[in-house]
Amino acid sequence: MTDDVRDVVGDVAKDDSADAVTDGAAGDAERVERQVAAWRGASRTLSRGVREHTVGELLAALPQAPYDLDAPADLYGDGVVADLERRVAGLLGTEDAAFFPSGTMAQQIALRCWAGRTGNPVVALHPMSHPEQWEGGALSVVSGLRTVHPTAEPRQPTAEEVAGLAEPFGTLMLELPLRDAGFLLPTWEELEELVDAARERDAVVHFDGARLWESTVHFGRPLTEIAGLADSVYVSFYKSLGGLSGACLAGTRSFVEETRVWRHRYGGQVFRQFPQALSALAGLERELPLLPSYVAQAKVVAEALREGFARGGVPWFRVHPEAPHTHQFQVWLPYEADRLTEASLRLAEETGTALFRRWSADGPPGLSMTELEITQPGLAWTREDVEDAVAGFVARL
Repeated sequence: MTDDVRDVVGDVAKDDSADAVTDGAAGDAERVERQVAAWRGASRTLSRGVREHTVGELLAALPQAPYDLDAPADLYGDGVVADLERRVAGLLGTEDAAFFPSGTMAQQIALRCWAGRTGNPVVALHPMSHPEQWEGGALSVVSGLRTVHPTAEPRQPTAEEVAGLAEPFGTLMLELPLRDAGFLLPTWEELEELVDAARERDAVVHFDGARLWESTVHFGRPLTEIAGLADSVYVSFYKSLGGLSGACLAGTRSFVEETRVWRHRYGGQVFRQFPQALSALAGLERELPLLPSYVAQAKVVAEALREGFARGGVPWFRVHPEAPHTHQFQVWLPYEADRLTEASLRLAEETGTALFRRWSADGPPGLSMTELEITQPGLAWTREDVEDAVAGFVARL
């Protein structure tokens, strides 16, 4: 199961789509319907989940894109798709960018192209990164590549670990932020050192920047400076920008042109993609300027959660990272996942407040985790609002 599917089906809880698939197999559609109805009906939420949009709402948002809707529709990547590519290249400061139907396809092709250019099929990356966790082993099965891991710790690798890898590698791939470890980013200085370490090993650097858009606050640098460290960058349009789907690969003109050839070979040369392109342009216009405010509010929410859990007498809790690096972070509690999900659901149904959604038990025994994302609806929450919601949630455990 890909991370693209996981995000679309189950917005905030880690691997929520696995739960949804299991629910369907067990005929438990009623429970899923109850959850979605409660979340959609909530009058107060930190973020609207992707399962809660209707087809009509998504279609109605397309005309919000800053684009002439009387212009000819795209054909095989021209028109609005090409305009989107130019917009992304300008935002990232690269020579060119190419649109892809999915981030999985974009990453596979980028790493395959770099293997051909460097002559080395080995990719150094974290074992918790997207290609290792959510792409069905495609790096080896489809592209014939092999991976090595600078570290297995749930954090970003260090320059020393990259420098100390026992065998040559052609590409260092860094997921920024590293989602499954808690949306973690290195410091700017650490990122520069990681890139330098790869260069010292005669390797190129690729950024999995699916959520790079919101990383500018933590790094204290603009997108152009961040992307400028890498030889290629992938960005997503639906994970933080609210687009329908799709991604872009950005880099030098010659590299991007090569990826377009492989995009065709992989079946990604789609006849028409104007809905995806329009929604991406709308997201760049609407969401990108707001992301710094989401990151700032995430820090407020995280601190209020800790205070609320302490006041509520919860025996153990963890908000990770303590100060979120982006507008997304993890919450860990010592209860069964089903019990936590039910308490979250009852809070939404009985009070109209959707604090948490689904929880998963993917971590150590006895612990469950959920992911929180702060977007525009969450900006109105005060610290007291969060603490009150936590009190209501704990009372329903």
